[in-house]
Amino acid sequence: MLRCSSQLKESVAIFISRKKKLGRFRDIISSVMENEAENKVYVHYNHSDSCSSARWTARESYRFMYDRAWQDVIDFYSNVVNGRLTLSTLFGTETSIHDDSETVEVSDEKGERSGRWERVTFKIIISYNGGAFDGWQKQPGLNTVQEIVERSLGRFVDEKKAQLLKEKSKPLEGCAVVAGRTDKGVSAIRQVCSFYTWRKDVKPWDIEDAINSVAPGKLRVVSVSEVSRVFHPNFSAKWRHYLYIFPLSNQEIEKQSCENKKEVENFISDGNYNEQRNGYLENIGWENVENLIISDNMGLEAANKPTRFSVCRVNQLLQQLEGKLLSYKMFARDTKASRNIGPPTECFMYHARAAEARIPCSVNDHGEGREVMCVELVANRFLRKMVRVLVATSIREAAAGAEEDALLKLMGATCRRATAPPAPPDGLCLVDVGYTEFDPQNCLLS
Repeated sequence: MLRCSSQLKESVAIFISRKKKLGRFRDIISSVMENEAENKVYVHYNHSDSCSSARWTARESYRFMYDRAWQDVIDFYSNVVNGRLTLSTLFGTETSIHDDSETVEVSDEKGERSGRWERVTFKIIISYNGGAFDGWQKQPGLNTVQEIVERSLGRFVDEKKAQLLKEKSKPLEGCAVVAGRTDKGVSAIRQVCSFYTWRKDVKPWDIEDAINSVAPGKLRVVSVSEVSRVFHPNFSAKWRHYLYIFPLSNQEIEKQSCENKKEVENFISDGNYNEQRNGYLENIGWENVENLIISDNMGLEAANKPTRFSVCRVNQLLQQLEGKLLSYKMFARDTKASRNIGPPTECFMYHARAAEARIPCSVNDHGEGREVMCVELVANRFLRKMVRVLVATSIREAAAGAEEDALLKLMGATCRRATAPPAPPDGLCLVDVGYTEFDPQNCLLS
């Protein structure tokens, strides 16, 4: 008995000693990590072209993008969603949105099917104001479009599914499959989703009334139609159509021209920035440089960098992407740049243009409206945040006076920090999703 007690005390003493050593070890590791974090210097992506000195840093680009009258853009999209305005009024033209419903109409084979093939599938086209929702995808505790739509569809599910949801103590909701998930703040004019049920008494107008009654003024059903059972909003789509509205400042409006080379050349000819940057790097030592990214806290931003850009130049940069199948992994976010599994990063750009336009302005309008730049992109697919990064990078490259193939060269970059941070989501809108071959006549910009 005494021997067991002695062994127990010895074991407890060993355990306490090891625990103390482990605690000291953790403190040492934590101290080392803190010191390393303080000594690290992150350097911006090393652009090797002639206008690298004139190119904005990540923080400069972020400030340039967000310091805008975004409320006017949000109000404009809200009016479009509610049918008070159309996108065509941006340019004083009337461009009709295509209608490809004939390609997904109900199959003639329906009467010959039985069992699971007897289900009825509906194609639902909805329009919503992105500023009123936390994105499309349903998330706990957030006000999302998917949650509202599926809650509205709950009354149309069949009895078998309703009983199953009840047994699992889940809310009575339908399942909506969408063409593409939008982020928080991103609006949509013709977002496409589908819903199927085995009930035969459900009519398209019933679904429309149910969804419209949930969030009036924020979400509106454009149309509901019965389609083929093989229709899938995402996999059946052949192209996606996006529009980005970027408000212009008074200074930019006054200085708009096809080239702003003079300002860029004046900056590049001034060697103070490069001398200051090189001197700093010599002092810190290259052993502390990682990933070729400069920290925005280093205070090396030059006050005389270009402060405006040319819309015409943005248009020239974007046109270089048209008709090409390219990997846009450098323009994506929240996805792995290099991966062996998952969908590819190649996208085919059908249409990429930029032009000036006007939207109604809530302050000091005088009937003229606010000057904006509209970027229109149509591709077979888009990666996460790809449109917003592409817009921000195009503006940055145009301001820096980069060559027309600057965006193409960035495709081969080795780090995503070569591209600009994503532009604000408030300016982005999903215009339409197509299920027929792309027709350039349906675009807003020619």
